[in-house]
Amino acid sequence: MEKQELEIMRHSCAHVLAQAVQQLFPGTKLGIGPAIDNGFYYDFDCKTQFTPEDLKKIETKMKEIIKARQPFERKEMSKAEAKEFFTKRGETYKLELLEELQDGSITVYINGDYADLCRGPHLEHTGKITNFKLSGIAGAYWRGDEKRPMLQRIYGLCFGSKDELNAYIKQQEEAAKRDHRKLGPELDLFTINDNVGPGLILFQPKGGMLRRVLEDWIKDENLKRGYDLVVSPHIARLHLFEVSGHAGFYSDSMFHPMEVDGEKYQIKPMNCPFHVEIYRSHLRSYRDLPLRFSELGTVYRYERSGALHGLLRVRGFTQDDAHIFCTPEQVEDEVKQCFDFAMHIFKTFGFEKYSVELSTRDPQHPEHFTGDIKDWDRAENALKHVLETNNIPYTTHAGEAAFYGPKIDIKVMDAIGRLWQLSTIQFDFNLPQRFDLEYVASEGRQRPIMVHRAMFGSIERFIGVIIEHYAGWFPLWLAPVQIKLLTLTDAQIPAAKAVADKMRAAGLRVEVDTRPEKLGLKIREAHLERIAYTGIIGAKEAENGTLTIRLKDGKNLEALPVDEVIAKMKEEVASRSLKNLLA
Repeated sequence: MEKQELEIMRHSCAHVLAQAVQQLFPGTKLGIGPAIDNGFYYDFDCKTQFTPEDLKKIETKMKEIIKARQPFERKEMSKAEAKEFFTKRGETYKLELLEELQDGSITVYINGDYADLCRGPHLEHTGKITNFKLSGIAGAYWRGDEKRPMLQRIYGLCFGSKDELNAYIKQQEEAAKRDHRKLGPELDLFTINDNVGPGLILFQPKGGMLRRVLEDWIKDENLKRGYDLVVSPHIARLHLFEVSGHAGFYSDSMFHPMEVDGEKYQIKPMNCPFHVEIYRSHLRSYRDLPLRFSELGTVYRYERSGALHGLLRVRGFTQDDAHIFCTPEQVEDEVKQCFDFAMHIFKTFGFEKYSVELSTRDPQHPEHFTGDIKDWDRAENALKHVLETNNIPYTTHAGEAAFYGPKIDIKVMDAIGRLWQLSTIQFDFNLPQRFDLEYVASEGRQRPIMVHRAMFGSIERFIGVIIEHYAGWFPLWLAPVQIKLLTLTDAQIPAAKAVADKMRAAGLRVEVDTRPEKLGLKIREAHLERIAYTGIIGAKEAENGTLTIRLKDGKNLEALPVDEVIAKMKEEVASRSLKNLLA
């Protein structure tokens, strides 16, 4: 089914959903109900709190409406007629939407006893709707405004074929098992605490260890590629963000300033102005360029509480940020290095598939963009050339570049086929201009080209993504606990502690479970904690200096000498293998 046809069916399905809800729950007022990726939703103001059991009833009623093959009838109305029409129906939210429409552009779609303010188009009749399923309930503020009423949103799925629908449902079931908001607390990686505040993450010791491994790795990878590590403060004078333009263009996403010694200070939403000031701290020569400043910089942005989502959408997060200052002649090499860096990361973490999107300016509206048109052309050509010479398929989004520069976004596909936005390579012609950046060239002072670059995106978001990608079963080099030693009786406690000390001395992360519990319980708990290797120490193992290794699939290996286990684990960690070498 063509994309446009599918969107029309999904939109028609949203109308049938709303019709079914109003028939089952009289007095329900309608919000909005668009088609979305994978389906549709509708927002309702209903006195009854919807339950999963209600979804089943609503779905049954929808099937009755579909079976009735009700025609979708389009009616044009004047604004006055539409106001009268929806006033009689008690649709206060539709009346508010009407106020924003121009007379002469108002259409209403009617099927059966249902009517909706809608541009359309729709299917010929309800009987053409196929392959749908209601999928969930959520809260949604009217018009996305926390000061407006909270409505109930019912989501539905709709696909062109039954096989596509069933495949998506299966994917969603697997996604629910992998949900980082569930696994994170279960694996004791992180928590979110009301006393601390929404969107602010508390990393537990195991999460702290995972974070440390990731941060150390990305810092080392930056150093290998000629980046200089810099550090900037969490706050600065508001004036810095006024110069950068963030205080004007980005104020809705910034926390309110604080006053210090009679002057306004701002908690930082971005690292880039700080890196610009580091560049400005010395007079730079063309011989100094490129300069590559890298920072794991924690920033704070205001997000509506309804938009917060575990580690993926937070208010405080640490970006693996870098800013490159280079000459025009160096641009393409720098872009290629950034892209190669992203590919190295994806391979290391086992992301085998990805998609690339190139956002460019709209040539019809040059006034919407800042900077020299020659720099824009050079930047866009560099991005395209790097992709094309590497035979990388990409989608171009003309006119979707930010006003300050074109960019590449790279989305990776996880183990169950979902795409996640990770790496970005973004030009910025705005900040060098606002801060009057220069370097000394042979022909006089010139303005450097500035490139923003993030590989993980943010540490928090990346951790959320890999929790779901691995379903909590991290590769050994990333695992907060790499092996857990289990004793059968108290008699093996000294041997277990000696093995643990030897492993820690070898740089491995180990825990010991010496509780006087049954071995089966200990094994089950280690499995639930997603421990890759469980080492069992009974009387024979303690006497012979061996370990019986249990793998995550439940298989037990023959007893191995402790030194051999340590050597194999060290090899697995050093190679950053995605497979368990002991298996």
